[in-house]
Amino acid sequence: MAAAATTVSASGAPWSATLPRRGHVGILALILTESAFFSIFVVAYIFYLGKSLTGPFPRDVLSPPIVNTICLLSSSITIVLAIRALRAGSIRAFAAWWFITFALGLEFMVGTALEWHHLIYRDGLTIRTNLFGTTYYSLVGLHALHVTIGLLLILLVLILTMCGYMNDRHIERTDVLSWYWHFVDAVWVVVFLTVYVIGR
Repeated sequence: MAAAATTVSASGAPWSATLPRRGHVGILALILTESAFFSIFVVAYIFYLGKSLTGPFPRDVLSPPIVNTICLLSSSITIVLAIRALRAGSIRAFAAWWFITFALGLEFMVGTALEWHHLIYRDGLTIRTNLFGTTYYSLVGLHALHVTIGLLLILLVLILTMCGYMNDRHIERTDVLSWYWHFVDAVWVVVFLTVYVIGR
């Protein structure tokens, strides 16, 4: 929760300031740290682009995952609607939008798994095949890991909601989680452009 601090100004008149909420400060610090981490992987991918001596090459095996991208980015909208419903006191609407968010994120992960299966077993691209394989699986895999973490947290909230434990006291916690999910979606835009647009 936000804490109010009261002090005295130079003129002697008291004034109060509201300190930022700890949860929001914490998630912002995490996002900044993870952004720097992802930046390293993006730069490495771009640096090694086109330096593979043997195939397969990006243009030969990669197709933009349009449906996956639409689903993941749409989940940013549904999670906002879920938080709004919770703020309005509608637990049923919150649960519905929260479930849709989970389903959209899960579809993204299923699509990613199918893409990897296709790349590995049909195209012969593994993390050890060439520089492209190493950087591709490292960057896309890092993002998939973050999506998986987000999905597990969303699932936990969904289970707690189904068990009747969700109420307006948890608005801040779910809001903080939604910030993380927005970050994951924003990172995917960068990854998508790097791997499937610039990289091809």
